[in-house]
Amino acid sequence: MSKTRIFAITLVVIMLAAVFTNPSKEKMEAALSTKAKDILQKQLKYEDKGAVELGMMLFGDQVIREFVNSYTTTSNYYLFSLSKINWNGEQVIVGGGAFGQVWISPKLDEKADKLIEVLKNQ
Repeated sequence: MSKTRIFAITLVVIMLAAVFTNPSKEKMEAALSTKAKDILQKQLKYEDKGAVELGMMLFGDQVIREFVNSYTTTSNYYLFSLSKINWNGEQVIVGGGAFGQVWISPKLDEKADKLIEVLKNQ
């Protein structure tokens, strides 16, 4: 078997593995929600963890769901997935996923900080 044929077969196997292990939209949104929850807890800066957890149970999950549903989009490109945040007409890639893994970019922290500042000033 020639090297070209081995390379082509290997490439096809890798592409098939990428297609079948591409993270679902739900998995991408769950990772975004987890990251948004961490950002929200950092922004609250409360020392009493119990109060933060109670507040998150009452209001936080709804705020996070609203944030993920309103400001983020997830696109599936078969080999990989990308999550983007929409803010002031600008779309920024904040996460990606491939081979069953999801990665969230630090850009989400920056955009969330801007969003929270705007919400605090209203």
